[in-house]
Amino acid sequence: MTTPKTTQAQLHDGSSIDIEIYGEGQTILLPVNPHPIEGEQAEQMRMYGADPALGQALIQGLSDTFRVVAFDYEGQAFNLPKALTLTPDNVAQDMLALADSAGAERFAYYGYSWLALVGMQLAVRTNRLSALIMGGFPPVNGPYAEMLKVTTAAFEMSGGNQTPETANDEWSTAHLSKGQTQQFVTLYEALQSCDDQVAQAHMSCPRLCFVGSADRIEYAPHWGGVTVDLAAPIIAQRSTLAALGWDVRVLDGLDHMGAMQAAQVIPIIRPWLISKLVSPRPA
Repeated sequence: MTTPKTTQAQLHDGSSIDIEIYGEGQTILLPVNPHPIEGEQAEQMRMYGADPALGQALIQGLSDTFRVVAFDYEGQAFNLPKALTLTPDNVAQDMLALADSAGAERFAYYGYSWLALVGMQLAVRTNRLSALIMGGFPPVNGPYAEMLKVTTAAFEMSGGNQTPETANDEWSTAHLSKGQTQQFVTLYEALQSCDDQVAQAHMSCPRLCFVGSADRIEYAPHWGGVTVDLAAPIIAQRSTLAALGWDVRVLDGLDHMGAMQAAQVIPIIRPWLISKLVSPRPA
C-alpha cells in the first residue's frame, strides 16, 4: 500500500487514537487495524478463523476509489478500556471526532459486529453520513438482551484463569480483563432501551446490511446459556428491511467469522459504495 497520511483524534475519554488516511475520493470511515497483527496473537486469531491482516486487506480493496480513513477503535478499547463510558452517545461522539480530525464533513461508515451497531447509533445522531454499511449485526430486532447476558458473563469470568469453551466469537476465545469486559456491559446496558424499529425513521442515507446465513452462536450455561442469532432477524425480515430502505445481502453458509473476511466483504461493499457515492462519468 502507499504511505498513508496520518493524524490523530481525541476520544471522549481524553485518549488519542491514530488515524491513517489512504486514497482520494469520497470518505469512508473504517474502524479497522490498518497494520497486520503478527506473532503469537496472529496465530491465535487464525485458530478461530480471524484474519490478522483483515484491516489492511479492506483498505487495499477500497482505497483505489475512495478516501479510506482507518483507525483501530476496537484495539483502542482493549488497550485503554472505557469501562463506564462506552455508551452509544460517546461512541457516536468519537466517530464524529474522528471524521473531524480527518477533515470529512460528509462520510460513509462500514462496521462489522459490534462496530456495525456503532454505525447505526451514529446514523441516528447525525445527518453527516453519506452511506452506512452494517455487517454481522441486524438493523432491526438486534440481540441486545442476549449480548448483555453474554458480556455480563464475560465480565464475571474475566481477570481469572478460566479456560472457556471455544466458540466462533471474541468472547470465548480470549482471556480479558475486568475493564475490557465491563465496557461492553456498559454498552449493552445502555442499548436495552434502544428501539431499533423506531430508529429506522431517523436514518436517511443509503444503507446496506449483510450477514452470513450461519451466523448463529449458542453459548454454554456459564456464558449466559443464550443463543445469539444474528442471521435470522435479517433473513426473516428481508422484505421489511428493504421497505425500510436497506439493501440486504446474505452470504450462504458463512458464520460470523467467515462473513467478515475481506474476500467476502469487498465484492459486496465496493460495488455498492460506487453505485451510491461515485457520480457517473459523462459519456
